[in-house]
Amino acid sequence: MSGISIAVVGGGASAVCLVDALAQAQGPTGSITVFEPSPNLWRGRAYQVDIDTIKVNAPPEDMSVRVGDMGHFRRWLEDRERVVDDFDSADPYSGMNFPPRTVYGEYLEQSAYAALGRLRRKGWRVDLVGAAVTGARRTTDQVRLTTGNGSAGDFDYVVLCVGGDGPKDAYGLAGTPGFIADPYPMSQRLREIGPQEDVAVIGSGLTAVDIILALSAQNHRGRISLLSRRGVLPGVRQCPIAFEPRHLTKERMRALARSGRELTLEDFARLVAAELRDAGADVAAVHAEVTHLGDESPAERLRRQFAAVNSPDPGLRILQHAVPDIGPDVWPQLRETDRTELIRTHYRTIMSLCCPMPPASAAALLKLVDSGRLRIRPGLRGVAERPGGGFEIALDGEPSFAADRVVNAVSASESRVPAGARPLVTTLTRKGTASLHPHGGLHLSRTTSSLLTGKSEDPRLYGLGTIGAGSLFFTFGLPSLVDRAEDIVAAILRHAGAGLASRAADVLLPA
Repeated sequence: MSGISIAVVGGGASAVCLVDALAQAQGPTGSITVFEPSPNLWRGRAYQVDIDTIKVNAPPEDMSVRVGDMGHFRRWLEDRERVVDDFDSADPYSGMNFPPRTVYGEYLEQSAYAALGRLRRKGWRVDLVGAAVTGARRTTDQVRLTTGNGSAGDFDYVVLCVGGDGPKDAYGLAGTPGFIADPYPMSQRLREIGPQEDVAVIGSGLTAVDIILALSAQNHRGRISLLSRRGVLPGVRQCPIAFEPRHLTKERMRALARSGRELTLEDFARLVAAELRDAGADVAAVHAEVTHLGDESPAERLRRQFAAVNSPDPGLRILQHAVPDIGPDVWPQLRETDRTELIRTHYRTIMSLCCPMPPASAAALLKLVDSGRLRIRPGLRGVAERPGGGFEIALDGEPSFAADRVVNAVSASESRVPAGARPLVTTLTRKGTASLHPHGGLHLSRTTSSLLTGKSEDPRLYGLGTIGAGSLFFTFGLPSLVDRAEDIVAAILRHAGAGLASRAADVLLPA
């Protein structure tokens, strides 16, 4: 078949954004092949079929997969609710809609198939392959992919949409009776927990919050201990405000990048402060939120943030908007010493503030805390199997205690390369086609998300999503995925168009 050939390795939310961006773009046609070995095509781990209690943590306007159309998911949701009235997504404390993750998975599926249908109508060939890609080899003008069953194929362009990994087994508990290594899908994995059993949830991010809400929904009445080293819970999302940035814009950040000027953390902090001051925000309060995390207990911080859901101060909302929006443009410009310091000192806090939980989730946690059924405890030092069954939990400066079950919600490996994609990534790095980033994932170009080796961009290989976390910092929110997908599609079509024009000239011009 004539035209270009594109392979998409992975079939989760990032792949949906890419396919939708390709379907909206104008350019040459060809073939697209999506490789996804799991049964959760288009949904990934986070949005597979599960209980309705587990909800997305962002409003519909931040969950659209469509380039330039923030209302795409909201309209889909409204159309669905006219036909199926099976859940109430309205948050009683903020008025925002937070639909179940499983419903968002429906949206991803329907958006993907609608995009593939549009591509077919435009003349594209579409193939879905239920196999894992285990190797890649760069040839002169293509990339040869091999799969676990030994088949191979040559493609003009390859986009790695390999997603994130499951929770890290930080304490070596795999295979221990009573240890739930991966809580998803919670409708199946948490069902084995008895209603009176003492449960320890290790980790304190959004997955941990999901676990606690799911246990509460299944009428679990035993004690729950939420345990982590620092006790940093996700922040609480505040009511939205109308805000148009003046300083923290993608255009300004990209202009700085084109100038070749290196950015320091102090430079960026001054831009943030200017944005906050212009909006009438309390600059000192935002600074304290980021830098004084240890001044209050996790429960106190949760209670304070929940009380501020309707706060008129726009500071945190500006930060929540800016980091996902311009993070991938700012991060590559920072000095390496600043990047290292930011990750070491403030990464968990920034992720907490920029990936907040819905207010209703915070209210449910506080209700469990006040009833004595939930304890949020920092200083986790170790978890070990007890002789005779159960687990021994060790905390800094406190007596150890026992738990019947341990549910793992620890963040994925710092490498940002999921276990299933490591054979593929290894083949790329061994041949010098890709290079591992010291902060995780692969080196990617800021402007096109193409794979980098040294300063050389490969116009035929791209990364989208968590695989670019070390290069671009914030890569997993839907707005970021949409932006990067648009960049990748534009780069592919631009390169393909130049190649087709060159071949046409060779045919038309006399020898």
